[in-house]
Amino acid sequence: MEEVQGFRALLDLEEPKYSIEQIGARTGKSPSYIAARLKLTELVLAVVDAFYKDEIGVGHALLLAKLQPAQQEQALPHCFREDWSGASKSRNILLPVRNLQFWIEQNVMLILKDAPFNKRDAQLVSAAGSCADCPKRTGHNKLLFSDLGKTDACTDPSCYQSKVSAHVAQAIAAKPQLVQISTAYGKQKEGSPVVPRNKYTEIRKPTSKEDTKRPEFKVCRYTTEAIITEGSGIGTVQKVCANPTCTVHHPKQKASHEDEKWKAEQEKQRKEQAIANTTGLRVLAAVPVRLMKRDLLFILERLVALMDERRIEMLARQHGIRQKRDEGVWGRPLPPSFAAPMKERSRASWWRQPSC
Repeated sequence: MEEVQGFRALLDLEEPKYSIEQIGARTGKSPSYIAARLKLTELVLAVVDAFYKDEIGVGHALLLAKLQPAQQEQALPHCFREDWSGASKSRNILLPVRNLQFWIEQNVMLILKDAPFNKRDAQLVSAAGSCADCPKRTGHNKLLFSDLGKTDACTDPSCYQSKVSAHVAQAIAAKPQLVQISTAYGKQKEGSPVVPRNKYTEIRKPTSKEDTKRPEFKVCRYTTEAIITEGSGIGTVQKVCANPTCTVHHPKQKASHEDEKWKAEQEKQRKEQAIANTTGLRVLAAVPVRLMKRDLLFILERLVALMDERRIEMLARQHGIRQKRDEGVWGRPLPPSFAAPMKERSRASWWRQPSC
């Protein structure tokens, strides 16, 4: 801070008059170094206090100084991580500078080339003026934001969002037929004119021959322009199909027919299984003599050979039969798999089971 105060004193001199480049040449520092240090004089009080108390480092202070006052206060808590390992109360642990840099890039820096509105339109939001003349964009101070290179970004998210909202309102007023769509997840508010993301298909440009065969790359007769008013990419205009009767992008009738066919097949199989179970019980009840143990084992072996693996496992679990670990999955024929558990249980208790 003492170094910064010295730079500021040199700039404030009336005679001789110094520029940032001249100060850099006299002190052996680069102009970008001088510009970054001078911004430390524009830190808000909360950041200055944290800086003087050694709660944040020089790297954190330099990053925060590049932001607008409101964004400095918002970004300051993201320099720390709350630690609850103590028994009584929590404490803040200072995070590396790269963590703060990442948060700023994701939440503050808004790339102007991706903006949906005209950046030279000074009347879009009259109080903000044109982005080309705005001192809050990084391209206005290339010395301070030399690390960004040619990237031009806005450092005032509130101003950026106000221009996006004005652009959306202007676009809808100029073209009332524009469909309003949402890229966000979740339910829409009742009565909202915005079409949720699961009710439309975005039409994209194909990049290969394989793409032309997929529905989202095909143009149908219902294709129309739409503007995103909720979620990410607000203000962007794109082509979509939002007609539920479109057989290209919304083949719901075909899908429902296949579902009905599948359900009918499942019901048919269920009825056939119920008839087979009932028939089997009646046949066993009609046997006039008491079956011997060897007869029951003979029937069991033949039945298991016709059963699938899932039913064999279900039958074994029902009767408390456990398989040895080295035997792998249940296999055929049954006796090797059933022999081990039968030895562990008494033969009398085994054959007293109701199913036998």
